[in-house]
Amino acid sequence: MSSFRVPAIDISPYVTQGSASSRAAVAEAMDHACSTVGFVQIHGHGIDPGVIAGLTDAADAFFGLPLAEKNRWRRPASENRGYSPPKSESLRLSLDAASTNNMNDFFEAFNVGRSLDDYPNVPDDVRHHYATNTWPDVDGFDSAVWAYFGEAERVATTMTTIFADALHLPVDYFTSRTGHSVNTLRINNYALPEDTRVPTDGELIGMGEHTDYGIVTVLWADQAPGLQILGSDGAWHDVRPDDGALLINLGDLTARLTNERWLSTLHRVRPPVVDGRVQRRRSAAFFFDANADAVIAPHPSFVDASRPALYEPVTVDEHLRAKLADSRIGIPNTAAERESARLHASSSSGAQ
Repeated sequence: MSSFRVPAIDISPYVTQGSASSRAAVAEAMDHACSTVGFVQIHGHGIDPGVIAGLTDAADAFFGLPLAEKNRWRRPASENRGYSPPKSESLRLSLDAASTNNMNDFFEAFNVGRSLDDYPNVPDDVRHHYATNTWPDVDGFDSAVWAYFGEAERVATTMTTIFADALHLPVDYFTSRTGHSVNTLRINNYALPEDTRVPTDGELIGMGEHTDYGIVTVLWADQAPGLQILGSDGAWHDVRPDDGALLINLGDLTARLTNERWLSTLHRVRPPVVDGRVQRRRSAAFFFDANADAVIAPHPSFVDASRPALYEPVTVDEHLRAKLADSRIGIPNTAAERESARLHASSSSGAQ
């Protein structure tokens, strides 16, 4: 039986303007968690349970529609908006150039995000990251989803404040890079039609192994099993959030800026099969990915003679374009060598 646990941290001192000492304790705990695991579950985030209930009710209403109806809300893959049907993506391709896992992740998703209506003055060459949202014809869907989006965005912003303190970075380090952040909410549904038997000729993939792309991800997930993360021991471990907790994980941009003092943790979804059918699982991932025109490079405080810079500077635009093209269009990523190496060094025996 594994003793692996995702650290739990109460961030309420940062939500309610707690004392300097209580905030320092949170920052210290965050540094330890991000240095050792890369996933954290947070309490005291301040999101009203009613807002989460509204999100899940809206998701259930949309995903309960017939596939032909949901497909009305598909958008070009490059826009990262609207509906993605099952087996239209392969997240593993975003980090693994050797993968033959072509477009067989069986999750379905719906994406919304910040648009040019929110940021009308972004530079012309990165405007494609701020596509207009598509809203399905489901009563109350847009208002419920957007209410949660705003709350998740607040939590993500709070997390960057904690990160700056934990890493001893200038107080404006993240705020100066996130004034028009590429923020996206992806609502996921892991289920197969009731009459679908699980194939026995290969491993069923809910969502393939991947790292997230940006600064931080705020994840609401129900407590159905399936989420697994890669531990420092090279084994895959099951993760389920505590009651009322949100899961926080780091993205590639944070690994870059910290020169891998903090890692973007590899994770995947393997929903369990019960009586030959997949147990349903839902989640909503809010990706806080920084300004598209921002340049991300290892901060000088994390680079020295014993730890040279592991990454060249990259714009958020360049990084996101490569990642999204890989996972959504099907081109294996040749630029994620460090993440791919960690994947291939992992145990293949499944969750521990």
